[in-house]
Amino acid sequence: MINAEEIRKTIEQKLDSTDKFVVEVKVKPGNNITVLLDSDTSISIDDCIAVNRHIESVYDRETEDYNLVVSSSGLDQPYKMLRQYVKNIGRDVEVSLLDKSVFTGKLVAADESGITVYRKTKVKKVETEESRKISFSEIKQTKEIISFK
Repeated sequence: MINAEEIRKTIEQKLDSTDKFVVEVKVKPGNNITVLLDSDTSISIDDCIAVNRHIESVYDRETEDYNLVVSSSGLDQPYKMLRQYVKNIGRDVEVSLLDKSVFTGKLVAADESGITVYRKTKVKKVETEESRKISFSEIKQTKEIISFK
């Protein structure tokens, strides 16, 4: 059985000294492996192909039968690690909290303790500004708000 942590270590060795990083490795029954990558700048299809080939060079398909998918962590995927939060400072986000509330606004800061989200609201011609510090322990998920404006 292929181990997700072993695959992660293999990929991290390949990506060492680049701005690319592993977001998630999933190994499901039947050795169905999914690898999500991200970068401080950008991820290309060539980056995904290179990681795919590296994994295939380490894990022989004759020994371990597996299905492998390597892709970028898409815009529709929630942030899973601090590095993604830092990379996306300045973007509009929707933060779903464990108390079932949702806070939307611009991600303005991120560190080990949590994030800060700023928003302006306008109710009956009264404009208010709010900045909220949210600890990671309160966050269920954070997603980027995709806008086509």
